Parts: sequence; structure tokens; C-alpha cells
Amino acid sequence: MPKGRMMSNLERSIDLKPKIVTKMQDKQNERDHRELRIDKVGVRGLRFPIQIRDKAHVLQNTIATIGMYVDLPKEFKGTHMSRFIEVLNAHGNVVHVENITDILHAMQKKLHADTAHLEMEFPFFLTKKAPVTGMEGLMDYTARFDATAIGKEIDFVLTVMVGVTTLCPCSKAISEHGAHNQRGTVTVQIRSKQAIWIEDLIALVEGSASSELYSLLKRQDEKAVTERAYENPVFVEDLVRNVAMKLNAHLDVTWYKVEAENYESIHSHNAYASIEKG
Repeated sequence: MPKGRMMSNLERSIDLKPKIVTKMQDKQNERDHRELRIDKVGVRGLRFPIQIRDKAHVLQNTIATIGMYVDLPKEFKGTHMSRFIEVLNAHGNVVHVENITDILHAMQKKLHADTAHLEMEFPFFLTKKAPVTGMEGLMDYTARFDATAIGKEIDFVLTVMVGVTTLCPCSKAISEHGAHNQRGTVTVQIRSKQAIWIEDLIALVEGSASSELYSLLKRQDEKAVTERAYENPVFVEDLVRNVAMKLNAHLDVTWYKVEAENYESIHSHNAYASIEKG
């Protein structure tokens, strides 16, 4: 149209006519002839805000790294990845842990799947007081939920990763002065009849080591922590056994796996031990 010329009514009506949309191909729904079922397919590495209810009955806001998967029958070429995000967003801008079962069943329905899996790993925070001065500091731990829906049945595994201090019994026995100690990580996975608080698992692990860790210590506190560790030496083997004994005594725990890894302070390697029950 020449510059400055007004568009006529006829031209406007032609311009506003709906355009014909070509139907897009759905490659995922095409038949696959390799006759191989896929156990888990979906999305992972998705970061999303979640709310956790802690033992003090306070909602803790944190960020989870999420994985969402379903099974794929052998006859289908692929799954619809965008539908996983749709399911997550349908539960609002923040996921509440109480909604895990609803999310799993929504995945089954929307993706026409028999099984659905949801994994959420996130930092969990506790305020801890130093042992002598009582000064408060914030400690972070790693927690993880692995939930699976098989039909209407739900399987749930809680994992916590807890940092601890260990002091070597052998080093203490053979040294005239001191003993080598190091930080370590204990990873505990459990299935249980009733929900178990994350805080309770953390306390169970910390009570099994030479000493627990703190974010804030003054000199009086450091003295108390190092002396406590010296009086309570544990090998990595002792550490997993101590945790396992406490889990064996817990009436609600039906299965567990305990792993401990010590980041050795005088060796170039780490020390590792594991126990599984169930």
C-alpha cells in the first residue's frame, strides 16, 4: 500500500480473515517397532520452590532440584516432556510436600502411564546452638524424597545427608600426642510405616559420630567439641554400625541403607562403609 494511503474496509476484512493452521505432527505418538519398554523417561535437573513442614510445625521455604519420570510402553516412540512441567505448575508456584501423592497420580493420568516417579533434593536448614556459649548458627543439610506410584500404591524413600566429625581410634591408640580426625558424610535412606521427621534422622546420625558439626563456634566451644571427639573415637565401620543399631531399634523403620564416607586428613583416599537392611 502506498505511503500515506488509508486502508479500505475491503482490505481490512481480507486482512482479518483467519489463517489456515496446518496440523502439526505428533512424533511421540508414532509407533515404535523395537519392542522395548522404557522403565523411566522424563525430565530432571528442574529447580523449583517447595515448602517443607519441619518438626516445629513451621513451613520452611527452600529450592528443590526435581526429576519427574513415567514408564513408556514399548509401542510408543516417545513421551510428552512438556506435560511434566504442566503437572508441576498445576499445583501452584510453590510445591507443598503434602501434594506429592497428588502430583504422582496426575502424572499417571496426564501421561497415560502405569508408574510415575518424583524425586526432590533440597537443602534443609536447622538452627544449632554451640555446646558451651549457646551461640546460634544456621546449619544446612541435604534431604531427598524419592516417591513412586505403581497403580494406586505409593513407595516413599527419605534420604538425609549429614556432615559429622570422626576421630580415628587407631591413630589415638598409637600416638603419644593427639590423633587424626576428619569430616565425613553419612547418607541414610529409609522406608517407614509412619512419617519420620528429617530432624530426627539428623539427630540420630550426629549422635553416632565422634562429634557433630556446627557453623558457629567460639574458643570455649571448640575446646569442648575437640575434646568430645577425642573421647569418642570411631572408625567409618563404627559409624555405620552405630547408625544401623539405632535404626534397628526404631519400630517404624522397615528398610534402610546407611553409607559413610570419611574425607581422610592424612591419606590421599577416603574411607567408606555401607550397611543395608530389608
